[in-house]
Amino acid sequence: MAKTKAVIPGSFDPITYGHIDIIERSAGRFDELHICVLKNSNKTGTFNIDERMALIEESVKHLSNVEVHNYNGLLVDFCDKIGAQTIIRGLRAVSDFEYELRLTSMNKKLNSNVETMYMMTSTNYSFISSSVVKEVAQYKADISDFVPPNVEKALKEKFKK
Repeated sequence: MAKTKAVIPGSFDPITYGHIDIIERSAGRFDELHICVLKNSNKTGTFNIDERMALIEESVKHLSNVEVHNYNGLLVDFCDKIGAQTIIRGLRAVSDFEYELRLTSMNKKLNSNVETMYMMTSTNYSFISSSVVKEVAQYKADISDFVPPNVEKALKEKFKK
């Protein structure tokens, strides 16, 4: 039987416990889980791609079936390249769905062999976003409930005066 492979794409700038929640739950459902760090042309990154990948790798090292990649191109092309049949997208609230539906429709049009699955973030993480975490971190507030220790340390380093 062929291995099941899925991709979780995102900018992960930085990875949060909300992301990790989706990653851990997905890792238990697929033989291989590939985290694909994409450059979001609509966002200016706090961390460069290599820094993000290192933060993710450290944060998910306890998951033996998870690999971290970066890709500069169409997500469906990355899926083809690694043989993944599924894209997993995390949703925090209904407001996320409208944007995700547009992405899913475009991906389906570009490659009808790749399916998108939505997974709701656990309620205790539903309010967390990378943007909000970075904003809070800039004001030196405690972010330990939102990100792993390695990410907290990296954010403190980025925002120290």
